[in-house]
Amino acid sequence: RNRLDAVLARTVREGELTQASEHDGKASMSSWLRGHHRLSQGEASRLVRNGRALEQLPALAAAATAGAVTAEAVSVVAPVASAENLARAEAQDVDVPAIDAALTTVASTRPHAELRQVVGHYLARLDPDGTEPDPTEKRSLSLSKRTDGSLSFHGTLDAIGGEKLQAAVESILQASRPAGDTRTRAQQAADALVQLCDNALASGSLPTLRGHNPHVVATLDLADLMDTSTGAGAGRTGFGGIISAAKARWLACGGNVTRIVISPEGQPLDLGRSKRLVPPHLRRAVETRDRHCVFAGCDAPTHWCDVHHLVHWIDDGDTSLENSALLCERHHTKVHHGFRVERQPDGRWRTWRPDGTEIVVHQPFLVAA
Repeated sequence: RNRLDAVLARTVREGELTQASEHDGKASMSSWLRGHHRLSQGEASRLVRNGRALEQLPALAAAATAGAVTAEAVSVVAPVASAENLARAEAQDVDVPAIDAALTTVASTRPHAELRQVVGHYLARLDPDGTEPDPTEKRSLSLSKRTDGSLSFHGTLDAIGGEKLQAAVESILQASRPAGDTRTRAQQAADALVQLCDNALASGSLPTLRGHNPHVVATLDLADLMDTSTGAGAGRTGFGGIISAAKARWLACGGNVTRIVISPEGQPLDLGRSKRLVPPHLRRAVETRDRHCVFAGCDAPTHWCDVHHLVHWIDDGDTSLENSALLCERHHTKVHHGFRVERQPDGRWRTWRPDGTEIVVHQPFLVAA
């Protein structure tokens, strides 16, 4: 397994050096791995980092090739080989080959926890003082959608940013504590955060999102909207969550309902030539149909995307559902510079390079029953 992981990391690095991702219109090797091989963002980034590390650290590469070092250990050592840390080592006359050999010995003979400590010690000594950090550099926020549509998140804020969040949440929390409230402190804080978002969305003062005011979107079949049952998993939110019909009807109670009629044959919603810019109701129809960027290997969500005219406006292309495609900013640029997307009669999208060859996303091997 270790030997195979080493071969895989080196192959990814070779693809990065030969610009394989650019050949298929992707921004990076990491995004190519996510789109064409369905890897998670973390795993794709790890493969890219490991490939770079094995190129820069020959002793580690030899041990990995021999199967003596795991891919996880290579990932721990990888920061040592970053361009920034290699430059620091050179400026301080650090013997990088000796460091490479020492870390490889630890990685192949000592427990994994010890390897982390040794690498951390080296990096700390490499930049003992460091520069005064920008407080915003400590901020991070990760959102993870669950299968039932609920959202998990975790993050870190600097002291000032954290104080702002606490002040905003606490103000709403303290203003909504009715007598007999049995919620826990954590539940109260979560409700206050949602209320804070409600207030911001209702104010209309947030920056526009793809040309429109940000708002909560839920898509639901008419039959489920009219039904009185719960209808688990019947609705889809704008950010890809799956919710019940009951929750979607609850949203509809306090919001606008837009009817979008799409026939099984994909009958276009024709707006003629009078409008070049895509109006909100047509954009919602395109988002409902495409769900993400349609460029091969890309799953950029709808809020990252533009609505592209397949036949350009200047070439008499009309503003209609049939003549529209959802493309993220990068791939929208690509199709204006030689790449081409086309929707098939069965609803599938296909993508061609400027040289006329098709970009085909890898299909997994299927075992016959």
